[in-house]
Amino acid sequence: MKPKNYKRGYPVAVLVGIEQDHAAIWQIFSQVAKQQQTITSGDRKDQKTQYSFHEAIINALRPVLKEGVRSIIVASPPRMSYGQEFLGHVKGHHSWLLQGTNKATFSHITSSASTPAQVSALTKTAAFKQLIKENAAEETENLLKILEKRLNQTDNLVYFSLQETENIILFPQPPGKPQPEYLMLTNNYLAASRQKNRVNRLMQIAARNGVKTRVIDAESNAGARLTQLGGIVCLAKLV
Repeated sequence: MKPKNYKRGYPVAVLVGIEQDHAAIWQIFSQVAKQQQTITSGDRKDQKTQYSFHEAIINALRPVLKEGVRSIIVASPPRMSYGQEFLGHVKGHHSWLLQGTNKATFSHITSSASTPAQVSALTKTAAFKQLIKENAAEETENLLKILEKRLNQTDNLVYFSLQETENIILFPQPPGKPQPEYLMLTNNYLAASRQKNRVNRLMQIAARNGVKTRVIDAESNAGARLTQLGGIVCLAKLV
């Protein structure tokens, strides 16, 4: 049996489609978009109501951010300021999301993204694909900084092979032992693997267990570094 994430591919970004009366949260995978949830907005003229609405969107994003997806694309219809208002809320009340090596990348695109048909059309546009590319470039630079920092440490918490990575992710580690934190692999490694089911299963279990799992473009700086290391790396930490 193939893993559930086989047809949807790997996570790429989160799309937040904000309309007058609601926001639709979508997880964008390499093969498909899946709706996560819908949040109603209430009275847009009431500041407290809109504050709560924006906070509800942030709370909906938290689980995906914990999984390691750091690219957030906000969409709102033409001539409407819904997206910019939410981004202003992020900047004013959640600056932690925009700082440090684990920061998220927020972008805005003018479009409706409330229904499956709208999202399907949007994700096929050149503008959306360019945003995905730009966000991925910034995200992978942050991942590269994390990777290089760990490689320069002496605690030996970096694993470079599929077997080593499986050992630490698939089998629970007792307290005091290294715990998996990041699973990084290049798209070329995933595409060329002769054991795709094995790799996809590892990615699925890693994500389910809270390991930040990212497939990185082999042509990016981080991807080139990963390729030098064999194409797959697991970073662990002591907790």
